[in-house]
Amino acid sequence: MNRKDLWLFVLILVVGTVVAIINPRFLSPINLSNTANLIGLFGIFAVAQAFVIISGGIELSVGSIIALLGVLFVDLVASGSVDPGIAFVIVVLIGCAIGFLHGFLVARVGLQPFVVTLCGLLIYRGAARYYTDEATAGFPFGASFPMLEWLVAGRFYGIPHSLIAFLLITVVAGVVLHRSVFGRYLFAVGKNEEAARYSGIHTSRIIIAAYVICCGVTAVAAVFIAMYTRSISPSSHGNFYELYAIAAAVLGGCSLRGGEGSILGVVLGTVLLQVLQNLVNLLGIPSSLNFAVMGSVILIGVLADQQFSKSRFGAAGRAY
Repeated sequence: MNRKDLWLFVLILVVGTVVAIINPRFLSPINLSNTANLIGLFGIFAVAQAFVIISGGIELSVGSIIALLGVLFVDLVASGSVDPGIAFVIVVLIGCAIGFLHGFLVARVGLQPFVVTLCGLLIYRGAARYYTDEATAGFPFGASFPMLEWLVAGRFYGIPHSLIAFLLITVVAGVVLHRSVFGRYLFAVGKNEEAARYSGIHTSRIIIAAYVICCGVTAVAAVFIAMYTRSISPSSHGNFYELYAIAAAVLGGCSLRGGEGSILGVVLGTVLLQVLQNLVNLLGIPSSLNFAVMGSVILIGVLADQQFSKSRFGAAGRAY
């Protein structure tokens, strides 16, 4: 655990303690269980976002991808034409294909990540609305899928399966990012793509792989969220989820300049955001201020990252 992660962990403890003192319901089993479930749901696509941010890019279409793939998953399962397991595989493959397209446009065509993913945000949201003809997608009345519901929305000794899936994805992501050659190359590309290319790294492949991982894992989150909400309004489902993902990654130490970040930091950033969200709900703060809180958190995180970088480079210069 580096210094950033340690301070973030201490901040979570402080905020959690303050909330518990102000409103003891924070520590109630039902509230802790619901918070853990939300940490799992939002944490999955926050970890996915980290791969793209570390590569020096950004993925703004997360919420729209979740809406489109959620609609597709619900429709495939509800129609009964496809087994839920096969529907899950189809959705994940579509997510990977979207990631490949984004990565190709960024790495091979040379478009800016902001432009590519902003266009994706609009295209996938529009596709989801067109697919349902602006109607809400959901399961028919009385429809039941016991095994699917247990796997995705169930609990194991009170622990939500979404949190378990998040932890498993976190372990795999941590190994890939911090213990593999691909991870070292990803950090190198994010820090200085041109230098990485001159050192023999296939930078375009690394960038494409980062987007494929991001959108593929986001597709997994889309299935969990679809089963959690049970119905999807394509015009609003997943709105601003990219905000949560970017905020969690930035809070966790991922620099928007690329080349920095850790999976543990993203986990802690996700936990802090959900604790703050819980704080807003328990203290009766108007829900309309939720986005103001998220925006403030992102701004504070970016300012902290900038000051940290200045102090680090200043220290390095003095040492030199």
